[in-house]
Amino acid sequence: MADPRFAEAVRLFNAGQWYACHDGFEELWHETQGPCRRVLQGILQIAVAHHHLDQGNQRGATVLLGEGIGRLRSQGPSQLGLDLEGLVAAAAARLRALQLQGQPQAEPLPRLDPVARS
Repeated sequence: MADPRFAEAVRLFNAGQWYACHDGFEELWHETQGPCRRVLQGILQIAVAHHHLDQGNQRGATVLLGEGIGRLRSQGPSQLGLDLEGLVAAAAARLRALQLQGQPQAEPLPRLDPVARS
């Protein structure tokens, strides 16, 4: 996606600035149609889940991580130039840790990395 707001939202996501990146992705999500809309929604849900974790809302985080993962899994390993497979794997590990122990902090934060080019 060539929109500079997308690059900024990705940067904020990777910096763990969940609320700020949510605003950027949400704006794009409202303007987007087609399969990319579902990808943006999944990323948004994962970001908001982490905002909930920061606020101590583990139930909300659990629900949104599950929904975000479900949306992204159905989109294939990459979209929008991003490694969705890596994002889903990291988010799923955090979800499992949250469900089993209530402590996802031991798992690395998910990142939005570019798709590796061969």
